[in-house]
Amino acid sequence: MKKVLVIGSTVVDIIINVDFLPSTKQDVHVISHKMSLGGCAYNVSDVLRHFKVPYILFSPVGTGIYGNYVREKLLEKGVPSPIPIAEIENGCCYCFVEPSGERTFISNHGAEYLIYKKWLEQIDMSQISSVYICGLEIEEKTGIDIVEFLEDHKNVQVYFAPGPRINKIPKQLLDRIFKLSPILHLNDDEALGYTKSGNLLNAAEIINKKTNNTVIITCGSEGVYYYNNNILNKIDAFKVEQIDTIGAGDSHIGATIASISRGNNLETALSNANRVSSVVVNSNGALLSDEAFKEIKKDIQV
Repeated sequence: MKKVLVIGSTVVDIIINVDFLPSTKQDVHVISHKMSLGGCAYNVSDVLRHFKVPYILFSPVGTGIYGNYVREKLLEKGVPSPIPIAEIENGCCYCFVEPSGERTFISNHGAEYLIYKKWLEQIDMSQISSVYICGLEIEEKTGIDIVEFLEDHKNVQVYFAPGPRINKIPKQLLDRIFKLSPILHLNDDEALGYTKSGNLLNAAEIINKKTNNTVIITCGSEGVYYYNNNILNKIDAFKVEQIDTIGAGDSHIGATIASISRGNNLETALSNANRVSSVVVNSNGALLSDEAFKEIKKDIQV
């Protein structure tokens, strides 16, 4: 089995539970807080690990207290980095979680989001079957480096999870990504907002015309829609109590990539992804423990 190249950030998540988000001049008390390893790319790679799909986590680590934290945690987990230490500080992500489980992010970007083409060229692409990219890194000044690198390797399948930053990425750069025919993975708010559509079918059609490939749209507790062959299909969600939505989208795309890499068809892959993400939102934090994944293996096809 070839490897998945996961390009993006590994971040220190500072998870802060509050009763509500304050408005200007308000004070709130923190219910609890903790630090955890996170970041879209790292979250995706950890799901691949659970599925025993080989991968390369291409994630810069810089200096400072957050860079040191990330480096130590990756070493503990036995995750090597093919990138030399970046000479600027890592940032962090403040994740505010309300009782509903919904999360709000305030990000301080640092070395973890800056990815250079000269680093990417160290990868032996003959070992790679697919690539994951996220909108956050594409939006950065080095986003063009990632796009140019992918344009040099059009034989690999790109999975693109732009997130809410899809409207912040320069149009010319976004169009170049679309020409690579990526499988796009985004949620309903992102799809409707980007396309300015009133319904998901129209949104999926608009995106599909740009990418000429499958469009995956997650809808929280409703499930997931996927559009291909001019048809919008739906797979229902697993019903669980929503505790914390941090990492829900990352776990979903990670499980989708992992399942397809292991030979599952798209429908099975998305059903697996629904199950994995349901456990993530039913627990605190973005990551699944080994014990939690072992419990759900009976519900998924791998």
